[in-house]
Amino acid sequence: MPKRDFIDICRITRKDLLTIIDLAHFIKKRKMDGIHPLHNKTLISVFEKPSTRTRISFEVAIQQLGGHNVIITNKDSQIDKGETIEDTAKVLSRFSSILMARVYKHATVETLAKNASVPVINGLSDHSHPCQIIADLLTFEEKIGSIEGAKIAWIGDGNNVCRSWIHAAEKLNFTLAIASPKEFSIDKKTLFDAKDAKIETTQDPIDAAVDADCVVTDAWVSMGDADATYKRSILKNYCVDTALMKLAKSQAIFMHCLPAHRGREVCDKVIDGKQSVVFDEAENRVHAQKAILLWCLNTPPTF
Repeated sequence: MPKRDFIDICRITRKDLLTIIDLAHFIKKRKMDGIHPLHNKTLISVFEKPSTRTRISFEVAIQQLGGHNVIITNKDSQIDKGETIEDTAKVLSRFSSILMARVYKHATVETLAKNASVPVINGLSDHSHPCQIIADLLTFEEKIGSIEGAKIAWIGDGNNVCRSWIHAAEKLNFTLAIASPKEFSIDKKTLFDAKDAKIETTQDPIDAAVDADCVVTDAWVSMGDADATYKRSILKNYCVDTALMKLAKSQAIFMHCLPAHRGREVCDKVIDGKQSVVFDEAENRVHAQKAILLWCLNTPPTF
């Protein structure tokens, strides 16, 4: 059977995406105490970029499934410095059951996947953040119900998380309304590739937020961005505040993958308010990672 990589949501089938989400629901409800389907499996986690939620959620996930985690940072390895990515992928495959990489360039995780003999998971790249979207979809379904037919409003930078939301919209038949300034809008190729999805683009956050079931935003500046001051000046009118949330449906939820920069992309009253589900969303990263690990290793839990 061909190995299962989890690089981008657009590269898996709708059926597989639904399987992963259903598995995450199942795992969370059953807790899986004492069930170790990944007994003696080893995850190697490669971190070019620092991390809180991705690092801890993967470590907790593999341990609770009965496996082990080995973490490699830039300081610990010679990846793409003293050794090629291709050679690193081949070596790490000999030591592990599965790899996860949180990297700057998407080409790095692509090269790892192409050359590894074990499954590779994209823990984040400059192109996409598919693991986050699994947690977000799980959270939405817990709080609202089926996402099919819903409206999701994305407010702010057309970044990697936004791109993964587009990939999900293509598979799951919901409307994604994206409000971004033209300087930081999502690229045309991503929109063209998802031309069958229900994507609405605007420069006005109000247009996107009206009647939304969920309002989502993210940090305006990512690690490694060189244009922080300029980006913040352009995005200053894209803060999710109480006035914007009032335009969404009364039962709408607010999501943010964290860390949040309060007073910039979101105000305190929203992120600390009753509609905010950001900490449930963060907790769901563990259940999402478990589902992704099990799917990649083709190891359904047994009870």
